Parts: sequence; structure tokens; C-alpha cells
Amino acid sequence: MPTKSTFFRRLLIWRYKHISEKNFVFLLALVIGLLSGLVAVTIKNITFAIEAIFEKGIILSENSIYFILPVIGLFLVYLFVKYVSKKPSEHAIPSILFSLSKRNGLISRRKIYLPLITAPLTVGFGGSVGLLGPAIASASAISSSLGQLLHIDRKTRSLLIGCASAGAIASIFKSPIAAIIFAIEVFSLDLTFASLLPLLIASVSSVITSYFFLGDSVLFDFTVSEKFQIKDTLFYILLGIGTGVASIYFTKIYFGVTSIFNRFKSARQKLIVGGLAIGVMLYFIPPLYGEGFGFINDLMLGNDKQAIGASLFDNYLDNIWVVIGLLFGITVFKAIAMTTTFAAGGTGGIIIPTLVMGSSLGNLVAKIINNCGLGFSVSEANFTLIGMAGLIAGVLHAPLTAIFLIAEITGGYQLFVPLMITASMSFIINKNALDHTIYTKELLEKGALLTQDKDKSVLTLMNLDAVIEKNFIVLNPEMTLGDMLKNGVAKSSRNLFPVTDNENNFMGIILLDDIRTVMFDQSLYDSTTVETFMHRPPEFIIYEKDSMQDVMKKFQESGAWNLPVIKDEKYFGFVSKSKLLTAYRKELINFTS
Repeated sequence: MPTKSTFFRRLLIWRYKHISEKNFVFLLALVIGLLSGLVAVTIKNITFAIEAIFEKGIILSENSIYFILPVIGLFLVYLFVKYVSKKPSEHAIPSILFSLSKRNGLISRRKIYLPLITAPLTVGFGGSVGLLGPAIASASAISSSLGQLLHIDRKTRSLLIGCASAGAIASIFKSPIAAIIFAIEVFSLDLTFASLLPLLIASVSSVITSYFFLGDSVLFDFTVSEKFQIKDTLFYILLGIGTGVASIYFTKIYFGVTSIFNRFKSARQKLIVGGLAIGVMLYFIPPLYGEGFGFINDLMLGNDKQAIGASLFDNYLDNIWVVIGLLFGITVFKAIAMTTTFAAGGTGGIIIPTLVMGSSLGNLVAKIINNCGLGFSVSEANFTLIGMAGLIAGVLHAPLTAIFLIAEITGGYQLFVPLMITASMSFIINKNALDHTIYTKELLEKGALLTQDKDKSVLTLMNLDAVIEKNFIVLNPEMTLGDMLKNGVAKSSRNLFPVTDNENNFMGIILLDDIRTVMFDQSLYDSTTVETFMHRPPEFIIYEKDSMQDVMKKFQESGAWNLPVIKDEKYFGFVSKSKLLTAYRKELINFTS
């Protein structure tokens, strides 16, 4: 009886013989779409089940103390991480982008199930984050594992991870077009027929999975009742400016709060401080609780009091300026609450909190316009909707994703013009102020970020270790010319010699041209040392610091054909321009094929 591995090997051989590579990718995209849909449905249902327990009062009979629930959820996540997973949670999208650029699209199998546990505990207990990021992380890990199992090459594996992310988004938001655009904008996938069709297949199959399990219900019950009017153009530009500035604030707050929590030495300290901070914010601003879809729906339906919820300001909600002030507070503190949830050890995503913040900002801008006493009137529901697109465009640097996401999840295609105005304004303002997003800052600093710039992406995919050469004979500065000729030049096939001291500290280099005129002068063999001919190279490559972009730039600026590599302040090898360019060309062909 054949073993399991033998059977699987025969299955792969049969596939190679009977299914073309293109059709096999289409088939995998279909499977990954279905699995991504199941992941999204699973993570939502687990979270909703936890939320339902609290709503029915099984654990807490009084809603007035709901603000302690996020602390309990974070504590459960802390226990799970400490005693079960034993590894801190990673932010979903940045870790996937790093895997694509530096790990050949390989993602740990542990990430298939970890987000399915930690995210529902975080969000189900009221953590101020979203479920989309964890769903993408789990689906991408499934896709990566499937690619490894079926011996898929790196480029196809990366495409299938993009299919997984598109499937997760399509399933959660029921927005297949926005899901495809997200994969292209955020994951920097090429927009070609070879990539577009698998993304389309994955998105559609995932949406169908979502409809099968969750029915045809939509996230936002909204119908456009007031169409775009040309007289409102200036106000949408104003909203674009507002969301652009708010998106800069969102990003800076994220890194600011994160840096504060990084000063704490232990996860327990982060949990205590973060939990207390979240509890205080929820006590004064109840809409910060949980994901916030209900808050968005209430705003779009004009139910301001229900959106704001029971708070200390209930007796003053008849005053529109108090409502505006509370909406401003939600706009300001949503980013803080979200980041604090992350920093305290919670797991979640940033896209849904961004939608909440954008809806609050859009609604308050509309209310200010309508109540400033100048006789203007705009649709508060439309501004709520378009505010979400503006903030998504700025925070993610993904304006097309923002436009199609909001249009699809609300059916608001009649608002395409104001969506484009606000999203483009927000994106331009944020892009001019920040070169990075929450997803990309650390990757950018590490030189591990893939972009639509093919040259930079190819260099990012290259591995420095693959181009380092070590077949050089190392010389000592005290070695005589005679010894150098006998033990170095005579035994080497290279015309370059590194010089190091006894502890392998790099001292300099000697080229064959440097000693050519004295090679046959035997009177110098014993009286002259290597140090006499040694000189510094025009540039150094620092192994721990320099990215492949830095390496290429150093070759261009120095004009050198070989540059030494220093690792841990010791000599490590050389990189030659010829080998670097050969590796670059090979990677470029693979990247663009």
C-alpha cells in the first residue's frame, strides 16, 4: 500500500501531466477564495457569538459596566500568548508584506489559527479594533501553506496570498471589486491578465461563500436619497482636506502611542496600563467600544443619539453643538483607543476603525456646515459615507480601494464624483506629508517594502547573501611582499586581496595592479610589507544596515567593481558589480515574466 507521501507525489505528477500551470493557478484561486470566505465567516461568527453572550446579559446584567470587558478580553489574549502560542502577535498586513519581500511568501502555519482565537477575544470583548486584518492573516497563511504543499514557485505563491487577502475582504464587506483593487494597491501586485483573473476568481468565490453562510445582509443599510450637486463641490473638497489632515493624525498617533508602550519592559505592564486607558476612554465615550459598525449605521440613518449612546452628556444632546463636540471626541479618540488596544496586546485590524473615524468626521463636518448659520445645507448621510472613503484613502495610501469599497458596501455608486474628490484630496495631502503608512513604515526602514516601482521591488526581493563572494585569500598587514606573492598571489584566481588583522578586523585592500611594478623586484621581498601597498576601498557594504538599494547606489557612486562586506564589524566577503548585475537581471526576468 503506497504511503501518503507517495500518493501525494503521484498526484503532483498527474497534475503536471494533465493540468496546465495557468489552469492550475485558476483552480487554486478558486479554492483559496472559498477557504478565505470560510475564514472570514468563522472569525465573524466566533466574535458575534461572544458579543451575543454579553448582549443577552448572561455574564453581565448591567450595561453600565461594559467598559471593563475589553480589559478582560486583553487579559485572556495575554494568557493565551504567554502559555499557548508563546509568541507575541504580529500586525497582519505588515507581517504579510515582509513575508512577500524577504521570506519568499512563506508564512508560518501557526498564523492560520492564532488570529481565529486572539482576534475574537479582543473584538468580542469590546476592543476598539477590526476583524479584517486577522482574517487576511489567517487566509494568507492558509494560502502560503497550500503553495508550499503543492511546490508552487515564489511569484505564484505571492499572487495566491494576494488572492487570499482579496477573498477575506470580499467576504467581510461583500465587495469583490474593492478586494481586487486592495490586493493590487496594498500588495503591489501587477495589474495584468495573469494576476487579475485569479484575483477575480478568488473574490467571487469568497463572496459566494459569505452569501451562503451569512445570507444577503449588508454591513450598512443605506440608500442614496440625495444625489451629488455641483454646488456642494467645495464642501467635498473641504471634507477631503479634513480627512487628509485626520489621516496624518491617525498615522502619527499610531506610532506615537506605540512608542510610548514600547518603553514598558513587560507585556503585563502594557496590559495593565493599556487596559486602564481603554476603560477610561470607553466610560466617557461609549461608541469607541468594539468594531463600531452599529455606530456608522446609526449616523447614516440620522440616529445621532443612538449612535453616541448613553453617556455623561445625555441631558445635553438636544444641543447640536454638544453632539458635534462628542463626534469630534470620537474622531480624536478612536485612533488612540485602537492603538492602545494593539499596544496592550490585542489583535485586530486598522481598516474598520478607520471607517468609524471617517464616518464620525464626515458627519460632524456636515453638521457644522448645516448649523453654521450661513444657510448652507448638505446631506449628513452622504458626508458620513464619503468621510470613510477619505480617511481610508489617506491612511492606507489607497484611494481606489477607498472609492470602490465605500461605493460597493453601501450601493452608493451615484456618489462616485464626490468620492473621487474627497479620496484624491485626502491621499494627496497625506502622501505629501508622509512617505509611509502604518503598514509600510517599518518595512521601508528595513528596505523590505515591495512597491509598484519594478526596479525597487526587484532589489527588495534580492538577497545580499546570494551575491557575497568569499573565495578571496586574506592577507595580514605585517606579511612581507615575498610571503604575499608566494601564499597569496600565486594561489589566488582573483586580482583583489582583503587585508585584515589577527582578529579579522578589516584594514584595507590590495589590487594586483598595486604591486605589478614591484612583483619581480626580489630586493623588496623581505623589506616591504603588505601594509605598504594597502589602501582603503572607495566604499564599504555594511551587512546589518545596507539594503540592496543601498548596495546598488554605492556601486553607482563609487565606480568600484568590488566592494568589501563588513559584518559585526569584521571582514565577511566581497560583492562584485558583475555578480550583482547578473543576479539583478535574473530576478528582473523572474519578476516580470
